[in-house]
Amino acid sequence: MFQYILKRFVYILVSLFFIVTITFFLMQAAPGGPFTSERKVPPKIEEQLNEAYGLDKPLFFQYTDYLGNIAKWDFGPSFKQKGQSVNDIINRSFPYSLILGLEAIFLALSIGVLLGVFAALYHNKFGDYAAMIFAVLGISVPSFILATFLQYIFAFKLQILPVAKFDTFAHSVLPAIALATTPLAFIARLMRSSMLEVLNSDYIKTAKAKGLSGRVTIYRHGIRNAILPVISYIGPLVISILTGSFIIERIFAIPGLGNEFVESITNRDYTVIMGTTVFFSVLLLVSILIVDIIYGLIDPRIKITGNKED
Repeated sequence: MFQYILKRFVYILVSLFFIVTITFFLMQAAPGGPFTSERKVPPKIEEQLNEAYGLDKPLFFQYTDYLGNIAKWDFGPSFKQKGQSVNDIINRSFPYSLILGLEAIFLALSIGVLLGVFAALYHNKFGDYAAMIFAVLGISVPSFILATFLQYIFAFKLQILPVAKFDTFAHSVLPAIALATTPLAFIARLMRSSMLEVLNSDYIKTAKAKGLSGRVTIYRHGIRNAILPVISYIGPLVISILTGSFIIERIFAIPGLGNEFVESITNRDYTVIMGTTVFFSVLLLVSILIVDIIYGLIDPRIKITGNKED
């Protein structure tokens, strides 16, 4: 186990190195600069700003300096938010994104698995059709359209939930639902197909022949095996939640990291763009590692050892 985790940790470092490198040079290749959008900035002041932020150095030295700062987990100062470093922005805004993301992941996993199991147990019946219609709608409707619809119904018409901001738990309900609906629908379809395959397998038929009750057969043998594809989807689920939060946080005026990322693109705040990209990449790579470990612990057919990977 230790050797496996160590090997994957090395893979994470290599992947992170390529992500940092590609992000850095893409930002350098982008037209303009962080100060070109400023109105009526004299060339002399722009030259002083470039010198102050080290942008006057040769590209190679800027790159090596940035790699060294990343190794120390220092993303540098923000070009647009005076007196703020990228680390300050991440520390301030990420808790909002974390709370929203955890709520969305909880909704997507719990309701998605429940709908998938329900559809499989009532295959080709009304319950199956209703669950799959919901799943198709959830996949087809973009999150930003759903967010606007939720705001209109529950905030403006019914006035039972706040329309925006993030001060109380009630403020998180609508954005969490909007963020969770698409992955929830995908999980429901994935769980349904996996559950149908498991219910038709030989070991389920053997368990029923031995006299085990339907409830024990379904919950102990059926769901445990059918949920494995859903667990493997948690990594892409994290991606979906993180990328979806960029738009959702903007719509609901949530001061989260996704909103900061969108604003940094608009303002050409390169250090914030690169810092949030690296931060999100680390979250993604670590989540994939955790999913792989959990998958190996749940599925007895997979061995996670230092000498062998099956």
